[in-house]
Amino acid sequence: MRELSVIVYGRDVQGHLADCLDSVTGQIPDGAEVIVAAVGDPAPTADVPGRVTVLALPDATSDEDARAAGGERACGAWLFFVHAKDRVPAGALRTLRDRVAELPDDAGRAGRVDVVLADHVRSTWHTSGVPGPDARQLAEAGPRDLTLAECPDLLRVTPLLGNRALRATFWRAHRDRLAATDERFAARAALVLADRVTALQEVVLDERRLRAASLPPLTPEQHYAAVGQYDDLQRLMADRGTPAGPRTVLYDVMATDCMRIVARAEMPEPVAREFFHRASRAAVAWRPEGYRRPAGPEGVRRRLLEEDAYSRYRAFQSVNHRRRDLQSAVRGRKRQVGAKVRDLRYRRDLRRPVDPSLAVFSAYWDRGIACNPGAIAAKLAELAPGIRPVWVVTPAGVPLLPPGTDHVVPGSRRYWEVMARAKYLVNNVNFPNSVVKRPDAIHVQTHHGTPLKRMGLDQIEYPTASKGLDFRQLLSRVDKWDYSVTSNSHSTRMWEHAYPSHYVPLEYGYPRNDVYYRATAADIRAVRDRLGIAPGRRAVLYAPTHRDYEASWTPRLDLAALAERLGDDTVLLVRGHYFYGGAASPLAGLRRTGRVIDVSTYDPVEELALAADALVTDYSSIMFDYANLDRPIVIYADDWEMYAKTRGVYFDLMAQAPGHVARSQAELTGILTSGAWRDEASGKARAAFRRRFCEFDDGRAAERVVRRVFLGESDSSLPPVVPVDERVPAPTPEEAAGR
Repeated sequence: MRELSVIVYGRDVQGHLADCLDSVTGQIPDGAEVIVAAVGDPAPTADVPGRVTVLALPDATSDEDARAAGGERACGAWLFFVHAKDRVPAGALRTLRDRVAELPDDAGRAGRVDVVLADHVRSTWHTSGVPGPDARQLAEAGPRDLTLAECPDLLRVTPLLGNRALRATFWRAHRDRLAATDERFAARAALVLADRVTALQEVVLDERRLRAASLPPLTPEQHYAAVGQYDDLQRLMADRGTPAGPRTVLYDVMATDCMRIVARAEMPEPVAREFFHRASRAAVAWRPEGYRRPAGPEGVRRRLLEEDAYSRYRAFQSVNHRRRDLQSAVRGRKRQVGAKVRDLRYRRDLRRPVDPSLAVFSAYWDRGIACNPGAIAAKLAELAPGIRPVWVVTPAGVPLLPPGTDHVVPGSRRYWEVMARAKYLVNNVNFPNSVVKRPDAIHVQTHHGTPLKRMGLDQIEYPTASKGLDFRQLLSRVDKWDYSVTSNSHSTRMWEHAYPSHYVPLEYGYPRNDVYYRATAADIRAVRDRLGIAPGRRAVLYAPTHRDYEASWTPRLDLAALAERLGDDTVLLVRGHYFYGGAASPLAGLRRTGRVIDVSTYDPVEELALAADALVTDYSSIMFDYANLDRPIVIYADDWEMYAKTRGVYFDLMAQAPGHVARSQAELTGILTSGAWRDEASGKARAAFRRRFCEFDDGRAAERVVRRVFLGESDSSLPPVVPVDERVPAPTPEEAAGR
């Protein structure tokens, strides 16, 4: 018997089945099988690989019957149901397999776990991977084995079969209630029927939410069925003698859900009235003894529901809508008044003289001291201590500032004062539109990477990347630049094309990259000590970039499998995502042994680069910076064609990569385990890449910027750029360790 059966079921809704199968069959772990209970046209399942059983079901088969058929054919000890429209994120099947393999088959004294409940994300036609609402309930439950009475709030977890795995013997023992019933009912009924439940905080499902307008309208009976399911669940609880805690939670969920349907579902008036009447009957019939309604408007709605007062509920709803509209109008007027006062003060400050000793710095939308602005500010303190730096930092970033850092919070009174009076304004993104460019003020745009992807006006032809961009406003911000810092001729040309204006390019190198030539062996040993990398171990930094066609980062590698293949002598520094967090993650054990280190929130990233023996990335600009270290780089480009098509690129990375290119996880693993990652071909590719993209980075970029911009020195008096072949980068970790 296999440990896990993955059952993909249902018809090919809107052509999503092939995508679903790709997400599943591309990661089948040992000890797992896949059953495809395909309804109707079997074409999308024709070419699925081994360890996959395809059941071709008649076109009239319902989702419930397809699910039941798949469950009957499954041989695994645990069942994981995935609807044909959904996807399974990378690494999720290994996560589930590893967790269920830990659970004993025998019940024991305390009973056995019948349901493993996990997290999920959501995707629509225009978003991808948006976190669901269940993280808090799953975190509260944790990895313990619990009865529903011990954690009744698990009934609030989104009722999907795809965010839980069910023990096969449990499924078959309760086949009538779980197999051929609505998914929402079956998902909650499984919790009621289970002996014990355990929770995972990892994401195992990407639920695709289809456009309501693309689906057949619900019939009146389908609307009424929502109330009927709650009736059936309450009867099931009563029959099983479920304690008061879960019954109260389910009652609260029922009342909230029914009121939401009445308020938001577009039902004809007679249908809405009948739905309200049935919900009222259920609210009275199942109200727990001693139950207290919520306070405020929600309590009023609950009382009207229990009284079956549909007309009064609609009147109350109408009054609430008018009250919210009025409150919104009042808030809007207050904002207008506040904005006028702020504008008057700002205009007054703009009439005051510019302060020649005041410099405003910001990085990454006011996140804190970082990147090129941070390196320039540090050099400014050394070469021009008479110029006073003030950082713009959001409230969340203030506690992270070094003690004594002079700073302002965006929108505050002092913020507008320093923005009006500063001689120098330095940023790696743009300042807000509302910031006025004074004739005698100097704006320095440092940027924050070498462009592979299209930027600025070059995004016009790529609507996925440019969604929400106002190009006229963008150009008005660009027109405020006096200087644009670049690290290579490629960037200079691309910025001039993407941001056409009158600024002066400063081909001085990126100040943030100075550290790659100034760091010592002691610095590198100290960083590795802080990260917990044992001496003698190889560290590989994995740093992927954002996809514009995804709402959030989607794991593209099974990092647990990669870490296992690389072995104990390799540490993965993962600048990744929440998917790999949590105590029960497949990476948890590897983290405990020091084989995986989560550096997703570690700053500065330059220290991570110094600590790493090699870099694995996709299309992130970190490759251009890391190349300064002259250490191996491997490109993992599993979706290059999609990325290039949706974002647009300035050159073909596949033909001009800084090292070997892997198009699949198998290829990447082979490169990293065979020694190819640092072979002669890799070195030649990196050398060509460095000559092109590390052109001006030699360790003195910040000095050149400070001397030219803040001290007014001429270009001819600045330190000349050292040719690439004559530079000496920081020592490698191996050299720093004296090996």
